[in-house]
Amino acid sequence: MPHRPLRLALSAFAEDCAAQLAAEAAEGAEVPFELVRAGRRDAPLYCYRPLVGRFLAGRIGVLGRLASYPPAAHALAACGGLDDYLLARGERPHGTPRQRVDAALLAFVARVFEDSTDFELLRGRLEAAFQELESILLDGRAETAVIVPALGITIESPELVLADGLALARGDAFDGEAPPEALWAEGGEPHVLAVLRWELAPGDPAPLAHARARLSRLRTALRLFDPAGVTLSPLAWTRTAAGPWQPFALGPAAVRGDGVVHVAAEQEDELRAFCSLVGRRTPRGGPVAWALGRWELACERAGRAGTAQALADHLLALRALLEPEGAQSGVLGRRLAALCAVPAERDALAARVEHAAALERSVVAGAAPGEPLGRLAAELSGHLRALLRDVLCGHLEADLRGLADALLAQNAEQAGAEQAGAEPEAVP
Repeated sequence: MPHRPLRLALSAFAEDCAAQLAAEAAEGAEVPFELVRAGRRDAPLYCYRPLVGRFLAGRIGVLGRLASYPPAAHALAACGGLDDYLLARGERPHGTPRQRVDAALLAFVARVFEDSTDFELLRGRLEAAFQELESILLDGRAETAVIVPALGITIESPELVLADGLALARGDAFDGEAPPEALWAEGGEPHVLAVLRWELAPGDPAPLAHARARLSRLRTALRLFDPAGVTLSPLAWTRTAAGPWQPFALGPAAVRGDGVVHVAAEQEDELRAFCSLVGRRTPRGGPVAWALGRWELACERAGRAGTAQALADHLLALRALLEPEGAQSGVLGRRLAALCAVPAERDALAARVEHAAALERSVVAGAAPGEPLGRLAAELSGHLRALLRDVLCGHLEADLRGLADALLAQNAEQAGAEQAGAEPEAVP
């Protein structure tokens, strides 16, 4: 059956290649030819055949810089079976995985523009190239799809392809029948759907565990991308091949933030790159992974009943990152302030962290906190989110405690130097 995410990505790449190559041909770039013998042996005919593959091979650097190249490469690499496709196209698989993906993309584009020197994109040729590719890569597989409403986000485009079969799509533009409650909110507005598609090979385990893991990472990336509080509906739907949609529980009841993230068309590349980066750099274990899990848990706390627990979750996560000595050391506030506040505001932030820790102790002891905790919990969540985002993006090292202590030592040294310079000179 047709593989829609792969077709979308490769169609966009083929269109960009057509425009680029046609422009080069119009400027005088010549496609090499070979002389081919045809007809009967006793009455041979000769004709010239354009060597499109050779022409493309010299332009992989230019084609690799097209905006549609990364999605096409990711979609093709996710399918597997590239060596079989290259062999079927008369190519010898060799080199690194990246080089084999490049070779497969060139082979596909060469198939689309076979025997063409003006690089006009003909739909019939594109469809034939797709059928050949899918028959090799997807033989014996059935596509599995999972959809779930993403709450707290809107997108400008009908569909925003992320990577590896993952996309965001508006419910009013979703290609394929689906339950109305998945596509539309109660007020009649279309949902934004998180859509996950992949090929389920014979003998593969049930897809629900795979879907939960992939969609959980997407939710994490969306929350780190913007503080509005995007989440996913607890109810998702899945189907395999042309079977019926089946509901399943994705997770606990969703709690969304007060804001809404609007992704404009010009922000799509930024979001796509960010989700890819978070997906690749999220650790499976260690303090950062544990802190990320506590932050996610705090984001799921509901209403006033969960605010005190969310505050405790934020403090636990911050201690994992900045205070491994334990809460009795009392250095969390100063270390967090060194990383997240300008010098003039560090004392105030350290005091608020100490106050939050005191409120936490009161709540654990069973006493009422005596004041609303929402604003304080939100402030700690913002600092924690900023630290996690910078670590996962590579802007900060994972050793945040070491970085904070170095900054504190530097500040103490500067303060000592300024104090020494301000002392009056001794009278002789």
